[in-house]
Amino acid sequence: MVNRCIYEEERTVESVNKIRIGIIGAGNIGGVHMNEFSKLGDLCEITAVTDAYLPLAEAKAKEFGIAHIAATPEELIQSANVDAVIIGVPNQYHAALAVQAIEAGKHVLLEKPMGINAAAAKQIYEASQKANTIVMIGHQMRWESIPMQIKEQVEAGELGKIYTAKTGWFRRKGIPGWGTWFTKMDESGGGPLIDIGVHMLDLALYLMGNPKPVSVVGATYAEFGPRRKGIGTWGKPNWNGTYDVEDLATALIRMEDGSTLTLEVSWAVHMDTDNTPFVHLMGSDGGASYKGAKGKLLTEKFNRPIETELSKPENDEGERQRLSAHFLSCIREGKQPITSALSGYTNNLILDAIYESSRTGNEVKLNWE
Repeated sequence: MVNRCIYEEERTVESVNKIRIGIIGAGNIGGVHMNEFSKLGDLCEITAVTDAYLPLAEAKAKEFGIAHIAATPEELIQSANVDAVIIGVPNQYHAALAVQAIEAGKHVLLEKPMGINAAAAKQIYEASQKANTIVMIGHQMRWESIPMQIKEQVEAGELGKIYTAKTGWFRRKGIPGWGTWFTKMDESGGGPLIDIGVHMLDLALYLMGNPKPVSVVGATYAEFGPRRKGIGTWGKPNWNGTYDVEDLATALIRMEDGSTLTLEVSWAVHMDTDNTPFVHLMGSDGGASYKGAKGKLLTEKFNRPIETELSKPENDEGERQRLSAHFLSCIREGKQPITSALSGYTNNLILDAIYESSRTGNEVKLNWE
């Protein structure tokens, strides 16, 4: 079972004042954050919201009882009634808004990917290093029940040395918002690799114990999107738009300690897949597998294979709720988030290297300078 005590402890820490939250982006993900933080009304209050389409912000403000609708992100960031800013906008705007919020002394919860590319992520990371505020990346999969249980076993040493891992997410027919910012390289930074691949990359590295990546070999393919095939149900297509990103990516990532990670993701592919994200860890003393709502621990005893099923507990509050509580706890206690700015920058460095390796056909060494 999940060790829930650390999360319960976080919520019982006394706080004199509620943390005042402003949300930039009132779309799908912004609505998710409004829903989750509104459940934590004893610890925080959503005081402001804004969106490029203000009628949407007005509708959300009415739905969640948010007092102030800011005309611009800049107005929200500069508000004296906002302590923390949640940024849920298209990837190309992440760096500018995050840096502005950090420099204004606000705490920041930034949706993934941290930046549209490594250069943008580095701007955020460097700003966070100079600030006395919390910067957290919204990788909710780290707070899912099964990965949390696996992480406990890894930290307890039950898997021994994790020497290789495999992770991925194959969507068979799931290209989102064809022709919108999702499928434009200069607005999104890429296709499934930066969209869902960053989730799997982040989770796998975390479960492996955060080894330092040093090189990448990768390849990307666009066999569906350019022909307007593989269209999913997320987002409304713009058939007058463009598609210049990949729809499948694969990579081998080598770590400083000699371990490796294989990453494979797609928005569209002809294969037998149940569209479920997965991580497989292979260690010297045991292994672990995560696939959606299911998980297993695997080892060998008395010359026989042993498997232990992992399950989600009943009445589980959910990964988004735990993520939200963790953000507030980090602000109150001044501690680094599990998904820190450094973790986000690391992910972006790897993603850039995969795209570069695909372009050049060569192995790419990561530049940490």
